Amino acid sequence: MSTDMKVLLVDDHEDNLFALESILAPLGYPLELATSGDAALKAALHGGIAVAVLDVVMPGVSGLDVAGYLGRLAQTQLIPVILVTGMGHDAATADQALRLGVADYLIKPLDPWALRIKVQYLYRTSALLAGAPPRQRGPRNHPPEQPQLPSRRRPSRPTDVVRVPRRTEEPPR
Repeated sequence: MSTDMKVLLVDDHEDNLFALESILAPLGYPLELATSGDAALKAALHGGIAVAVLDVVMPGVSGLDVAGYLGRLAQTQLIPVILVTGMGHDAATADQALRLGVADYLIKPLDPWALRIKVQYLYRTSALLAGAPPRQRGPRNHPPEQPQLPSRRRPSRPTDVVRVPRRTEEPPR
């Protein structure tokens, strides 16, 4: 997985797509925009997608359809999908999303901070699954390997057995 993996944003309404782009741009990840389910599938099949954020309700191929197709294809089944809907909570749609194995199901209006955290986590996880070091952005640029701290536990020895004396008298009643 290249460090230039993209976050795919898909919504049939350009103003919603602009809002998603504005929310996720501060993460610094490359973004790919699509206005239909067909365009989203083409982008995913071209490769280079780390995370997909899909609108559920779109004409033609819906976000649920895209999530289903991505899950069935070997080359795209590891792409985590976040479904976004403006139709309010619908138990049947949420159940279908759960059965498709999506990473999250969000209802508009979106909390920008929560979406950033979810996308950042999924992007890094996707990079790790693909075997590449995750691209780090923001204030937490940690080295890839954290140093191991020394253990404060004493190694146990067979002589460290504590014996508890047996009580021979009966407890008071």
